[in-house]
Amino acid sequence: MQQLQGFFNIDGVSLEYRLFQPRQATDPTLVFLHEGLGCVAMWKDFPLQVARLTGCRVLVYSRAGYGRSDSCPLPRPLSFMHDEGLRVLPKVLTAAEIERAVLVGHSDGASIALIHAGGCADPRLRGLILMAPHVFVEDLTLAGIRAARAAWQTTDLRDKLHRYHGDNVDCAFLGWNRAWLDPDFADWNLENYLPAINIPVLLIQGEQDDYGTIRQLEKIVAQLPQQTKTVMLPACGHSPFRDKPTETLQLVSEFLQQHFLSAAANPSQPDVPSR
Repeated sequence: MQQLQGFFNIDGVSLEYRLFQPRQATDPTLVFLHEGLGCVAMWKDFPLQVARLTGCRVLVYSRAGYGRSDSCPLPRPLSFMHDEGLRVLPKVLTAAEIERAVLVGHSDGASIALIHAGGCADPRLRGLILMAPHVFVEDLTLAGIRAARAAWQTTDLRDKLHRYHGDNVDCAFLGWNRAWLDPDFADWNLENYLPAINIPVLLIQGEQDDYGTIRQLEKIVAQLPQQTKTVMLPACGHSPFRDKPTETLQLVSEFLQQHFLSAAANPSQPDVPSR
């Protein structure tokens, strides 16, 4: 397994990336889109495990203001997910020379994937794997984000996030938190992007997700084609790849085998995922 890391220059902004390249990589390339407080490092070893299990190339990158990427000005515009999905992500795919992509998004990253899929008509996009996606604002989501704000103010949350984001820690947290809690964000909704999506989709959500309910998935499924699969994982919170890594790996592998990987492909056996 070859591992490469570096930076993309997207419109003058440096974005860190990590690429996992199996020796005999098979298409498509999986592009990981992190959550609202995530970055390359916060995926831990999950992308590597996916690459080993499926034999696919895996690209992970940090958005501006996260991880080791360049910072960005605050406050973030309330259109920050739309800006990423419609303007930045297409250029990342071009910079990485990706011809066939499956987007693997978590939380805000899953929403960005939906925006790209429904708003870009990108012929390179072949499928979506979405964990805990948001398509509208729920009271439960806002309650979770308010709780995160309280933890930021009263606990060592900033120090914990600093390990991953360094000098970007305030940009990462405050940009995400203040945008979601802005009163004008209450009408944020992605349902108008769904009818244009006509590719295979895997939806994964934890039954104990404290940032969203099953209504998010129900809204998506109601407007997507029959090749959409929905899985609710028991004893799982907002992050299936952390809370249920073995089960999530298996779901990802089965989805890719069903829709994209040839029967002749022989990816390596999975390692035991670390928690």
